[in-house]
Amino acid sequence: MEFRRINGLPPYVFAAINGLKAAARAEGRDVVDFGFGNPDLPSPDIAVAKLAEAAQNPRNHRYSASKGIPHLRLAMAKRYKMLFDVDLDPETEVVTTIGAKEGLTHLMWVLLGPGDTALVPSPSYPIHLAGPGFAGATVIPIPMHDPAASEEDPGDAFFAGLLEAWEKAAVKPRVLICSFPHNPTSACVDLPFMERLVNFALEHDLIICHDFAYADLGFDGYQPPSIMQVPRAKECAVELYTLTKSFSMAGWRVGFMVGNAEIVAALTKLKSYLDYGTFQPIQIASIVAMNEATSYPDELRTIYTSRRDTLIEGLQRIGWNVAPPKGSMFIWAPIPEPYKHMGSLAFSTKLVQEADVATSPGVGFGEGGDGHVRFALIENELRTHQAIRQLKRALPELSN
Repeated sequence: MEFRRINGLPPYVFAAINGLKAAARAEGRDVVDFGFGNPDLPSPDIAVAKLAEAAQNPRNHRYSASKGIPHLRLAMAKRYKMLFDVDLDPETEVVTTIGAKEGLTHLMWVLLGPGDTALVPSPSYPIHLAGPGFAGATVIPIPMHDPAASEEDPGDAFFAGLLEAWEKAAVKPRVLICSFPHNPTSACVDLPFMERLVNFALEHDLIICHDFAYADLGFDGYQPPSIMQVPRAKECAVELYTLTKSFSMAGWRVGFMVGNAEIVAALTKLKSYLDYGTFQPIQIASIVAMNEATSYPDELRTIYTSRRDTLIEGLQRIGWNVAPPKGSMFIWAPIPEPYKHMGSLAFSTKLVQEADVATSPGVGFGEGGDGHVRFALIENELRTHQAIRQLKRALPELSN
């Protein structure tokens, strides 16, 4: 049978690793799982309590508003003011999405169509590469360089690739999708980088969609910049913010798109045909999380920092040299030289089968990812130490 929209999707290589994990666990083996970036930490207690309370009110069982209830959009605007000193009009410059993934995908539907092109870093989070295709557009990849692979400034490398991709494009791109801190490479940028990006977009009549999933996960004093901090960003850009990582509310599916009012209105109109918004008690609880659990992202950041340090120190101790990232919840690890010839899928397979350690193969994130595997910081320090011992036994060719 022939299907539309999904025919062009590449094979989901993560499914192979997931199958191996399931098989290993069925045999009673204890797999330490760094594969899926699914936060294991609990959501704020105050939000959980408010969810339970709001769910007891039958009025909240009705259809909600697809753009998000007013107080939720206001809470998002207040958070941007607190974090970034950015003023957002909650009526015209904020729309609630059912997680960032839904927001980005449907955003592509209003910005792109058959014959259009979009610039997307590669490797990247899979929906960034697939989203334009769902709208019928073609992706033009921008090579993402491993920020730890050379001394070259990652911003300069990115802009060199961006300019080359623009100049070579037969059909000039309409949209640029980007995300910093970046998934999977953990590349981080500063505010001058965002200023360069906005200037490039204004000069080339380009719309920027910045997926800001790791807005609150900067380490060692690093604060990821919002593109909305750039004075003219609202002329050409929108940004996706989510409670998934910032408040460990992954399954709640609460995200936002902020920025350019015309684009916000366009997505709002489309969503009015597609959904009635997230379950209203979840929206109410999310307001409480943002307004009353303001220190929670700081607590989570402390935990992720400890996990990052434990994993990095352990890998380096067994001879797998990986640089600590400044942000995100991932370690982008180059395959060690003795095993590089295997490629990321075979190497990830080896780690599951021989070390009972699961990672994500870099090839699943698109072109340029095959020389790496990604570790998600979703295991505690005790489990991480266990994984390091198992990796040491399974990778005897690593030099100490």
